[in-house]
Amino acid sequence: MDQQLNKNLFLIKQHIGLFKAANNFDIYDPLTSQIFLNCREEKLGFFTKFFRFTRYKSFTPFHVEIKTTSNEPVVSLQRGASFGFSPIMIFNEKNIPIGKLERKFKFGGAKIEIIDASNNSIATLSGNFIGWDFKIKKGEVELATITKKWAGMGKELFTSADNYILVINDNVLNDDPIRPFLLSSVLCIDFLLKNN
Repeated sequence: MDQQLNKNLFLIKQHIGLFKAANNFDIYDPLTSQIFLNCREEKLGFFTKFFRFTRYKSFTPFHVEIKTTSNEPVVSLQRGASFGFSPIMIFNEKNIPIGKLERKFKFGGAKIEIIDASNNSIATLSGNFIGWDFKIKKGEVELATITKKWAGMGKELFTSADNYILVINDNVLNDDPIRPFLLSSVLCIDFLLKNN
């Protein structure tokens, strides 16, 4: 596991553009305003690009890679074409599947199950769109929060609606195998929930 995942504070800032098909983000340390990870979707086919500009955008496949600024792989997310709640597969830096994020129906909000490679549910992401506040819990224990609000030193970076703050609680140890899922969950909100 890359040591960058041991941070407890991430600002995920989406690239903005009028005619962009790809899902690209920069991941900052909000306290220093420095980029330390990149998230890129580079393998887009012609038909995927085409449908990204239609109302069928949320059905298109994606393959997003998170890498260090020196281009070392950290984690990747992949989903094929979807006509329902297809899971997002998560891969480690060696491209080995470590689990998936699966959307579940929840009246009045959003719920995503975090499932490990053995098909066990290890945590749940839930929240609502009114305040754009999400929590990741293991049972009743809160592991992390995701929000669009930030009042820290990096607030000048926080200018678009498609930016997120991930705060990982101190009870999540360094090198905990859930850390790649916590960062992936932020992108899952953007791909599965916001684009619907």
